[in-house]
Amino acid sequence: MKTQVFNKMPFSLIYHKHMVPIATEITSMVLSYVKEKTGGRPLEMALDVGCGTGRSTLPLAPHFKKVLGIDISDSQINVAKQYNTANNVSYMVAPAERLPVQDNSVDLVNTGLAAQLFTIENFFNESVRVLKTNGCLAAHGFFPFPEIEYKDLSHDLNTAMSEMWDTLCQQAYTTGLSEAADHMLNQYRTIYETIDLKDKKWIKDIPVKYQMSISEIFGFARSLCTCQILLEKNEKEAKQLLAQTDKR
Repeated sequence: MKTQVFNKMPFSLIYHKHMVPIATEITSMVLSYVKEKTGGRPLEMALDVGCGTGRSTLPLAPHFKKVLGIDISDSQINVAKQYNTANNVSYMVAPAERLPVQDNSVDLVNTGLAAQLFTIENFFNESVRVLKTNGCLAAHGFFPFPEIEYKDLSHDLNTAMSEMWDTLCQQAYTTGLSEAADHMLNQYRTIYETIDLKDKKWIKDIPVKYQMSISEIFGFARSLCTCQILLEKNEKEAKQLLAQTDKR
């Protein structure tokens, strides 16, 4: 299975520790859209699909009476439960194509990076089933080639990192994840076009900045499933790539 890496507890712990948090700009944009469509009524429930270890689930907690995060990976859900800090957030193992909630019961269906791995038509049909009238579906990801800015060294740092990003991206095209990689590279345009709703928006090129150390950047690289796949396929090559990039 192409996504079996997510079922391994060591990787789930790395993912939880090093994957960048959901940007506040994205959460605010989603909530603004939800409130606009619901007319400001109290928000009862949000469903975070493909929630992983809860990076986009917990930020929703202050805005809804109840938030449910679901993911197909047992290990990701176990880590999410371990680090759950909100009383109104719960987690469950379930697939995106069979949402474990009743019809017409959800104000927001939210999905982040996992959307690229869904069977989109089935997920969309399920989302329509569970959403209330004027409820919202939000899908968001990020471009897989981050740019580094640091004083007058930005160009040199990005040059040093480019080989590593390219190598990790190529793993997607050699391990059956090419469609997922394409979704990220085109900023979910294909997913947007597949969703058959009249009232929808596709927003791209949203600038988001994170302050990170070099070690945190390498931690982020290790939290990418393509890096873990490379480590499992050729540990020596992967460690050499990381070490050479670190030295540069």
